[in-house]
Amino acid sequence: MATAKNQIPEFSTEAKRNARVILKRLMKLYPEMGTALEYDDVWQLLVATVLSAQTTDENVNKVAPNLFDAYPTPEDLAGANPEDVEQIIFSSGFYRQKTKSVIALAGDLVDRFDGEVPTELEDLVTLRGVGRKTASVVLAEVWDTPAIAVDTHVKRVTGRLGLTKNTDATKIEFDLKGLFRKDQWSDVSMRFIQFGRDVCDSRTPRCYECPLRDRCEYEPKTIKPTS
Repeated sequence: MATAKNQIPEFSTEAKRNARVILKRLMKLYPEMGTALEYDDVWQLLVATVLSAQTTDENVNKVAPNLFDAYPTPEDLAGANPEDVEQIIFSSGFYRQKTKSVIALAGDLVDRFDGEVPTELEDLVTLRGVGRKTASVVLAEVWDTPAIAVDTHVKRVTGRLGLTKNTDATKIEFDLKGLFRKDQWSDVSMRFIQFGRDVCDSRTPRCYECPLRDRCEYEPKTIKPTS
């Protein structure tokens, strides 16, 4: 199963069948699934996803409307005073780094893409502040482009389920692309993310009510609710 970097690996029929069962159960648990970030267009989603690092979507949804009211376009944000942006997004955490990222991102969009968000992953990841995870969220959410975003929840859940042995986000992404059909890729990330939030918590997973318990390699399992 060894592969070159960024190459989709080959998996056994049994491994793919197991992955299909897992995804089918997650789709039953979450019939309709999309990002919890609120946005009006792809530009807003791109910035909101950058802001969502190391915080909750709820926190981002509180600050993003104020940011977009003040700077509705990439041109506006590219020319913003960093101190003003910091004040707006302060409660999202890591506000200084995020301010640098979103201003630089806006500048890149203006300078290289005429203010339009590109539709290809290879172009999106050239924008400062945008990694594969952010790019994949935008592609799958806005255009239903086959893409898999790997965040801490996806990394944790897929590792516990034995879908991947890797810890590097890009390698996990390509493992999952090898396990699921391409037309299913945009269905994967948000369901794993929500499942990680609801059930497969990092410290106290709710194994006692987990619909994937029989598929899970994680030990020790939480057999009953903690008091």
